[in-house]
Amino acid sequence: MANGLNKVFLLGNLGADPEVKMTQGGQAVMSLRLATSRTYLDRNKVKQEDVQWHTVIIWGKRAEGLAKFLEKGMRLHIEGELRHRQWEKDDGTKGYATEVRAFEVTLCEKAPNSGNRPPPPDEPDYGRGGGDDDIPF
Repeated sequence: MANGLNKVFLLGNLGADPEVKMTQGGQAVMSLRLATSRTYLDRNKVKQEDVQWHTVIIWGKRAEGLAKFLEKGMRLHIEGELRHRQWEKDDGTKGYATEVRAFEVTLCEKAPNSGNRPPPPDEPDYGRGGGDDDIPF
């Protein structure tokens, strides 16, 4: 029997500038809030929009490189896997989160006011491989 498949593809817009933190071990971790939406007609033939918010996590050198030019409003294509985690809060209750751990990030459209940001870096490796095919844009 084959192993399972955990693959996620998202196409959406950044709802805020990315947040980058360093772990105690010195590794960068970036968190993105990505909005996806769909439009549909309800039973009264009125156009509705359903917006879903996703937390996307990117690790290591890829996070460091992407943090230099990603900003709110950019349209991104994300490829990754779904991850669930839980922890105990200070008050003793359990907290839960479902996130997408991204392996590939493709810039589809610049943010409306992105004239002040530097262009994407030319580095060929963002922590997952070593060739031009692995560049996340």
